[in-house]
Amino acid sequence: MAKQDDLFKNVVSHAKEYGYIFPSSEIYDGLSAVYDYAQNGVELKKNIREYWWKSMVQMHENIVGIDASIFMHPTTWKASGHVDAFNDPLIDNKDSKKRYRADVLIEDYCEKLYQKAQKEIEKAKNRFGEAFDEEQFVTTNPRVSGYLSKKKEILERMAKGLDSGDLADVKALIEELEIADPETGSKNWTEVRQFNLMFGTKLGASADSAMDLYLRPETAQGIFVNFLNVQKTGRMKIPFGIAQTGKAFRNEIVARQFIFRMREFEQMEMQFFVKPGEEMKWYQYWKETRLKWHQSLGMGAENYRYHDHEKLAHYANAATDIEFDFPFGFKELEGIHSRTDFDLKAHEQYSGKKLQYFDTEENKSYVPYVVETSVGLDRMFLAVFSKSLQEETLEDGSTRTVLRLPSVLAPTKAAILPLVKKDGLPEVAKQIVEDLKWDFNVAYDEKDAVGRRYRRQDALGTPFCITVDHQTLEDKTVTIRHRDSMEQQRVAITELRGLINEEVSMRNWLMKMK
Repeated sequence: MAKQDDLFKNVVSHAKEYGYIFPSSEIYDGLSAVYDYAQNGVELKKNIREYWWKSMVQMHENIVGIDASIFMHPTTWKASGHVDAFNDPLIDNKDSKKRYRADVLIEDYCEKLYQKAQKEIEKAKNRFGEAFDEEQFVTTNPRVSGYLSKKKEILERMAKGLDSGDLADVKALIEELEIADPETGSKNWTEVRQFNLMFGTKLGASADSAMDLYLRPETAQGIFVNFLNVQKTGRMKIPFGIAQTGKAFRNEIVARQFIFRMREFEQMEMQFFVKPGEEMKWYQYWKETRLKWHQSLGMGAENYRYHDHEKLAHYANAATDIEFDFPFGFKELEGIHSRTDFDLKAHEQYSGKKLQYFDTEENKSYVPYVVETSVGLDRMFLAVFSKSLQEETLEDGSTRTVLRLPSVLAPTKAAILPLVKKDGLPEVAKQIVEDLKWDFNVAYDEKDAVGRRYRRQDALGTPFCITVDHQTLEDKTVTIRHRDSMEQQRVAITELRGLINEEVSMRNWLMKMK
């Protein structure tokens, strides 16, 4: 745990030191759980968004994008269930005065059971080698099966309590498991109570006539209320999808873990409209497709896993999370949900307008079912950033800090460095910058010794350093250094564009999904 905490502290400090993320309003001592994306962070975030958009919209003929407003008619949120059901179960520790989500405390306890089971499985794997049958071991080893069955039993009981509103049993479960305050170890808990997460605001010129509104807690409803507009104007045929990226707002009482859980965040969502009865086929398709997208970034298949929901949301008949191994353990990165026809039917009921699709092949109208994919852009940023930040010991015993961002996402693709600030080298370097900036985000750096500049660019995550030296003046070649291997090669200036493009092209990275 201490090692995880140290790693996470390094992530937070590196993000600030190298211009990725700043605390919001820092000169006024900041604002809890609100952050600003700095000059490099905004580029990384933009590149992640574009990588998602290209794969989701541009590469699918039957998916289009929209950008719906943050403000929506307040009845939208009554219809969606957010006014009545968008709550978190909160519990306070009487001694530490800290507030926690009761379901997260229980889920973290269950994660420890899962990790204990995994340790036993890993030991057995090492002992038996290729002859190891994991499935048989899990079912026959009493310790492992005990851990996993206890985990399942706890989560089912929690889900039942939350679904039925039996919050007293949720508290009883916490007490029976002897779950303690993670920071102080105290087990002195208050009752569990529900807290609505929506931010309220007002629309209007005067207090007397102002309409009560909410800042949207999710982007999905902007898609649902525009379903018919998009379908008719785009002449879309089932199955088809509508994608959107944008800000959402939740009054998280227990906001923590840096940008993992914030009050203002960005989502990348796609709602896929299908014929009733075919939703599970498409649910499985998107479940597999989205995992392939994540794995195309090359951050290690072992860092992802599915987590099927025991407790389903009121609108879903199937749901899974793609979880990622963050510095603080496996947590949700993306959700894939089969939302049935709940949303469109609810908006039909509250608006009095038909939101149906006329199927020319079947010659009838019906309300489509929906399969949703929803990934948090900020969480995706944290996943990429935290997994890329590494301390490396070199052959000579020295160390370097390197941010091994997937080159397709790196804010700056190449830094152009004149070896010295004289003899015409800066002029040639700046000409290379002028040439490459039409295709890539590049930087010019002439301060400090070239070795120190290499280290600075490593820490910034820049995939390539291009050094202009005196030989460049003679034969128009430069040294290009690769961030990850530190390998250097001599290439002609005219080859730079093609060489960089080969490494950073979204086409080449997304082709890994095939």
